[in-house]
Amino acid sequence: MIIRRLYSSDAKGYQELRLKALKNHPEAYGSSYEEESEFSIEVFEQRLSNPDHLTWGAYVDERLAGVVTLITSTRKKTMHNGTIVAMYVDDLYRRHGIGSYLLKHAIIEAKSKSILNLYLTVTTTNLVAKKLYSSFGFVTYGIEKNGLKIDQQYFDSELMVLYL
Repeated sequence: MIIRRLYSSDAKGYQELRLKALKNHPEAYGSSYEEESEFSIEVFEQRLSNPDHLTWGAYVDERLAGVVTLITSTRKKTMHNGTIVAMYVDDLYRRHGIGSYLLKHAIIEAKSKSILNLYLTVTTTNLVAKKLYSSFGFVTYGIEKNGLKIDQQYFDSELMVLYL
């Protein structure tokens, strides 16, 4: 397995994996497959070109198997905060430690950028992800009741933070 930062030249593979994540696990993301499937490849290229949204990919046999994004704040008063978003490991590659490697990589980068508070949001029913985040020291600081609505079903969101 190789973990490396993704750039605009990786947009096609990233787009495919992102759409798979949104389609197969809609309750895990604030965005939807229906919305993002309409995005052009240029939208994904721009995402991967943004210096304040760093995305890493895990490659297994040259195939993108997982991703994670670290968003860093550019505002003077909040530059010490970062957010983990869009984390996903393809179902075919789960339970091999890829999520741990990706998260560890993002945390190391956050520390190198002097981030003190690293935030993320996870659906309360996603027990596997919550266990992973807790194993790295993330703690819950709140619950957003009915944070997501998919069709007629609501999902609560758990707000977590890692103090670096």
